Amino acid sequence: MNKLLNVAQAVPRQFVRQYAFKSDLKIKWVRPEKIACFKPEKSGDLSKLPPLNPNEILPEFSDCKELEKADDAVKSQFLLSNNASYLTTRFYRDEMVKEVQRHAQDFGSMEAKLAKMTAVIRRYQEHMDSHPRDKMIKVRLKELIDKRKKFLKYLRRWDYPRFEWILEKLDLVYKPPPTHFHWITRKESLQKLTDTYCENVKEERLEAYHKQLQAQQIPFLEEAIKKMQFVRQEQISCDVPVTVTEEHIADSKRQLAQLKELRQAEEAASSQKQKEDGFN
Repeated sequence: MNKLLNVAQAVPRQFVRQYAFKSDLKIKWVRPEKIACFKPEKSGDLSKLPPLNPNEILPEFSDCKELEKADDAVKSQFLLSNNASYLTTRFYRDEMVKEVQRHAQDFGSMEAKLAKMTAVIRRYQEHMDSHPRDKMIKVRLKELIDKRKKFLKYLRRWDYPRFEWILEKLDLVYKPPPTHFHWITRKESLQKLTDTYCENVKEERLEAYHKQLQAQQIPFLEEAIKKMQFVRQEQISCDVPVTVTEEHIADSKRQLAQLKELRQAEEAASSQKQKEDGFN
């Protein structure tokens, strides 16, 4: 009894695992980068505001003849770039409204309202790029984006041709909120990646097995033709009913010839491709 215990203690038991853990597979998951809701990628703005002309004068004084004769120091006081930021926003807003308004005095239609909001949103987005900690502008920007989405949703429901036209004019993409919210988790993502990896492995092995069977077709047919001829001769010599006919042997020979022609054509095409690759 003691000898059996000593033998059991001397030889440790080894557990052989016949399957693979997820950690053994070559799968790597990286959490997707979170994009803020006020970024152009989420808001649907495909383009930015055009750069401001450094010599652009305030719209109220654009037709002033006295400024044409004034000194450069005086002119600089009336440049749009040297004045308050809200004046530049107003300038962009008016320019964008002119592109979509129905007539010269149209400032309250759906198109004009969307143009105003789009100009202000893009100005706020430029501001957030340089001042990402400005909480007040961030809140205003989120509210404006949500308001514009509601306006677009209404226009899409009641006047779809005008909805498409305004999207094209303002260079926008309508991105409605998702019907069902779903968290992106590591566990679920790894399960999907594992399933995809297993499907790829299965497809690769099936493709390799298919190629192996294709390579065995010609030797198999040659051996099958020899055996059919031998069986036919034996049946004739033994005077028993012949089960292997000449048509069966001829069909097998025809199939073998077709396979050999196909393989020769494939080899010629592959050699030609290798020559072209080597020449390039």
